Amino acid sequence: MAKPQYRNDYTQGYATYTHTRSKYSTNIRPAYVRRVKQTKRKVNYIALFVNIVLAVLFVMYVAPVYYNNVTRPLFVRANKYPHIKTDIDKIAFPTTYYLYNTHFLGMNYLQKTETKKPQMQKLYETYNMTELESKLKNLAAAYPSLKPSVYVWDYESGKHADLLSNDVFATASIIKIPVLIQLFRSIEAGAIKLDDKIAMTGYYKSEGSGSLQFKGDNAVYSVDELARVMITESDNSATNMLLAATGGMNALNQSLRKWGMKETRINDWLPDLAGTNVTTAKEMATLLYNIDNPSFLSLNSREKMIDYMSHVHNNRLIHAGLPKDAIFIHKTGDIGKMLGDAGIVYTPNGKKYIVVMLVNRPYNSPQGKDFIVAASSLIYNYMVNTNL
Repeated sequence: MAKPQYRNDYTQGYATYTHTRSKYSTNIRPAYVRRVKQTKRKVNYIALFVNIVLAVLFVMYVAPVYYNNVTRPLFVRANKYPHIKTDIDKIAFPTTYYLYNTHFLGMNYLQKTETKKPQMQKLYETYNMTELESKLKNLAAAYPSLKPSVYVWDYESGKHADLLSNDVFATASIIKIPVLIQLFRSIEAGAIKLDDKIAMTGYYKSEGSGSLQFKGDNAVYSVDELARVMITESDNSATNMLLAATGGMNALNQSLRKWGMKETRINDWLPDLAGTNVTTAKEMATLLYNIDNPSFLSLNSREKMIDYMSHVHNNRLIHAGLPKDAIFIHKTGDIGKMLGDAGIVYTPNGKKYIVVMLVNRPYNSPQGKDFIVAASSLIYNYMVNTNL
C-alpha cells in the first residue's frame, strides 16, 4: 500500500491527512450521550398518606417510649435510689409547671400571642382626650387609697382617654365576658348548641354570686339558661359549667392568644377570690369592641350577647353614673380587693362609647364604688357635651 504523501504546506497537509482518515471511518457511528425519555412516575397518594400517619404516630407514641426505656438508660447511670424519681422534663422546662396557657399530649406549653394576624380587630385610636384624662387624674387624686385603671374609647372619632389602661388587674367576674365570647364562637363552630342540656353536679357548684349553687344536684339547664344567669346574675356555677363545656381554662387561654390578647388569661375556676384571673382595661375594651365585629361574631351571636348584657342585675357602678335614658350593656366584677365594670354606653343623642374601669382598693372599701360612679358621671358628661 502506498504511503500517503504529505506536503510541506501545513494547512494543506492537515487537510489531506484528515481526508485520508475519513476514508477509513465511514462505517463508524460517532459516540454521543443519548437522552432516555423518562416517564413521570405516578404518586400513590393513599400510600403517602398512610406513611405520613405512621410517621406521626411513631414520633408521638413509639419514639418517647423507646427513648425512656432504651436510649435514656444507656446514657444515664442507674439510679442507686429507685424510690426517688427524677422528672427530666421538669428540670429542662421548669416554668411550664406554673406558667402555661395550653396543654397537649400531657405536657404544658406557653403559646405566644398572635400579634401579626390576630382574630380580633384592634381599636382604631386617633387622639387622646387630654382634658378628660386630666379630670380623671384629679378625681383619682381625691381617692389616695385606690389604684384605678380607666379606658374610654369613642366609636365615631376613635378618640380615647387612658389612665393606666395597660396595667394588669384582677378581672373578678368580668372574666365572664371572654367566657361568653368563647361560648358563642363555639356555637358558631358547631361544637355546642344553645338548647344543649348540662346537668348540675357538686363539681361545678361554686360559692359567691349566683343562685345555682343553692339548687339541688342533677338539675338540668340549657346552655341558653346558663349563659343568661352567668351574665345577669354573675352566677359562678353557671360560668364553670359553660367553661368546662367549651374546653376548660386551657382552651379559653388558647383562644385569648389567638384573639390577640397578651395579658388577659384565666388561671382558676370561679369565684377566684385570690384574683389570679387577670386582664387590662384596654384589652377588655378590645373584647367589647369585637362583639360588633361581623368578621368575628355573627349577627345572631351579637344580638344574644347584647340581650344578656343589657339585663345585668348589678346597676350600682358605671350604670349608677348614667342618666336613665342611656343604655348600657356591661359586666361587673367584685372580689373584695378589686371592683370593676366594663361595657358599652349608648347615649340618647346617638353617641356610643366603650368604658372600662378596674379599681384596686382596700378590702371591700366602699370608696371603690364611689370612684366608679363619680368617674362614670364625669365621662358621660364629657362625651355628651364635648364636640369630639
